[in-house]
Amino acid sequence: MPAAESRRAHVVVSDDEAGERLDTLLARRVPALSRSQAQRLIRDGLVRLSEGRAKPSLAVWSALAIDVEMPPASPAVPEAESLTVPVLYDDEWLAVVDKPAGMVVHPAVGHRRGTLVNALLHQIGGLSGVGGAERPGIVHRLDRGTSGVMVVAKNDEAHRALSQQFQTRTVGKEYLALVWGAPRPGETLSQPIGRDPRHRKKMSSRARRARPAITRILSTEPLGGVSLVRATIGTGRTHQIRVHLSEAGHPVVGDALYGGERRSVPPRLAALAGLDRPFLHAARLTIIHPADGRTMTVDAPLPADLDRVLQALRRASHRPGLETHT
Repeated sequence: MPAAESRRAHVVVSDDEAGERLDTLLARRVPALSRSQAQRLIRDGLVRLSEGRAKPSLAVWSALAIDVEMPPASPAVPEAESLTVPVLYDDEWLAVVDKPAGMVVHPAVGHRRGTLVNALLHQIGGLSGVGGAERPGIVHRLDRGTSGVMVVAKNDEAHRALSQQFQTRTVGKEYLALVWGAPRPGETLSQPIGRDPRHRKKMSSRARRARPAITRILSTEPLGGVSLVRATIGTGRTHQIRVHLSEAGHPVVGDALYGGERRSVPPRLAALAGLDRPFLHAARLTIIHPADGRTMTVDAPLPADLDRVLQALRRASHRPGLETHT
């Protein structure tokens, strides 16, 4: 099979288009190019102008000439790979798995292999197709650095039913997080969340198009400067629990993006040096089974790397058991 070739496009801005954003213009003028794809091409230096430097927000002007190079598309259908993820529940409708930290959920630019989808296609096989060719079975996601419980759909009927539960916020989602300081048990964090206007990789409540978000602190376990927090989220915004805790003054320990890393810590917190990712784990998921309507609650145990840190902190703070404030 011959190798796929790059596509090229040439656009000249008309008088009527003057003042339009560059990314918006390209998404409208170049066939099969979305705005997010246009932004990626601009950032990668594949959009060249007859004058000036390309950036997504650039207001274009009449007669500006734009050349766009679009790399060949990667295969749309992910392949099964011999990877293993813990399966917590499995039947003909759905599977519940324990996603490892460091694993991306589905293939994307820069992560075409080694994803949860690649592993599921090897372990489980048939998955629903509603989510698209690159996201078979995927109903919801966890951040790459977050471990924990996820449900995947095995057929389209299950996918639609589970997606409806997430959209109507009837799914129960509980997280364990180690945070700086001591949040107040029972507190509700409700700042809206959207893309940070100054940092494209971050989310924040300063976004112009922030959407409602709700996080509730269920319990805390103080551990001498940090606390183990159990929290539930009523919405599923990107980075939600990380943003809410950070903006409340209690960033997740080890979360460099939201201020959770510390260059130096007191001796009683020396165990934190063993962390190489945010201490955030999706511990419990409650759903309604799409076939028989029963309520299912599935727990994912705290992974070994986080549990080692937690037990060391408990020993250092002379708290041998889970003593939570509720």
